[in-house]
Amino acid sequence: MRAHGTPASGENFSIKAYDPGDSQATIDIFLRAIREVASKDYNPAQIAAWAKVDDAEVWAQHRASRPTWLAMDASTPIGFADLRGDGCLDMMFVAPDYQGRGVASLLLATVESVACKQGLQRIFTEASLTARPFFERKGFVVAAAQKVEKRGQTLANFLMEKSLT
Repeated sequence: MRAHGTPASGENFSIKAYDPGDSQATIDIFLRAIREVASKDYNPAQIAAWAKVDDAEVWAQHRASRPTWLAMDASTPIGFADLRGDGCLDMMFVAPDYQGRGVASLLLATVESVACKQGLQRIFTEASLTARPFFERKGFVVAAAQKVEKRGQTLANFLMEKSLT
């Protein structure tokens, strides 16, 4: 058994393509990651505004409309990421129990590999305060600090990009 917080080599984790039956798992990961991890960087009102999925069907349509991947620990979904056609890594979230164990790195490597195969010159994301250090370690640079509104709350985030050439 690996101690919590010990980096994993990823040998037990795999990546699979999203299928429609994965929608609820991605919603659960998204909500838990915000409520349990991002809550260290945002106040309770901001978390309450951000950690909502108003329509599960619309969520499922978004996941299915672009390449989306799930990180798996055997048969358990533990994270997900997607890539829009314009090079935007729109969503990447990892279950709280798997933070710091190489899951986000595995997902990002998948996104970057596909982006390169598609001929994209760069990828970009809107990183939360929580995610910014991870993306900086992976070679992303801040293009702009931003304030975004979610359900009446203002949240800070960062437009970050990484050249793939």
